[in-house]
Amino acid sequence: MKYSIEGEPLPVVICELEPGEYVQTEAGAMAWMSSNMKMETVGGGASKMLGRMFSGESLFLNKYTAEGGPGLIALSSNVPGAIKPFQISPGNEIVAQKNAFLAMAPGVELSTFFQKKIGAGFFGGEGFIMQKLSGDGMAFVEFDGYVKEYDLAAGESMLVNTGYLAAMTAGCSIDVKTVPGVKNMLFGGEGIFNTIINGPGHIWIHSMPVSALANAIRPFIPTSK
Repeated sequence: MKYSIEGEPLPVVICELEPGEYVQTEAGAMAWMSSNMKMETVGGGASKMLGRMFSGESLFLNKYTAEGGPGLIALSSNVPGAIKPFQISPGNEIVAQKNAFLAMAPGVELSTFFQKKIGAGFFGGEGFIMQKLSGDGMAFVEFDGYVKEYDLAAGESMLVNTGYLAAMTAGCSIDVKTVPGVKNMLFGGEGIFNTIINGPGHIWIHSMPVSALANAIRPFIPTSK
């Protein structure tokens, strides 16, 4: 599969498929495609469907196959931001925020990832359940706003505002840290807890998670009378 990512900050990934090749996507991701692309809605079993639901995706995936010749499909992001490609392989799994999954090639598995620490699940802003991409193949993930990447060595950590962690390699772990000082908690505007990501591994941080975007534009949305 060949692909190109175009149009940030409202990006699409355009995938060129060989005859018989297919890609699986989140529901509603298709923006345009060639007329020989066949769409099929698939579930993959009750356990996988429930796992997708808990990780923020729809119960079903859409499978697009090129029939009778090469095919083309363009998949768009839901909010302004970035689409990132990941070459998934054993030992190179990715754990991402809810709703981050966009599409994957054959050989990649989308599953749920459970936080090991209760505190991180309650207060870290990422929730108990995130998404995990494993297996072997190409996957595409959508992030909100600008994305900054860091490598963390063993014993190294990064403190991140709640909800700003976009993704991490599977070797990283998440914990929470209380904002010091009552005045800072009440009037600092950063909440009571921050998220700590511990290495070793690679992390992706986005500049404007969709929750922050919603809060930013809410005062400008007219209310019904």
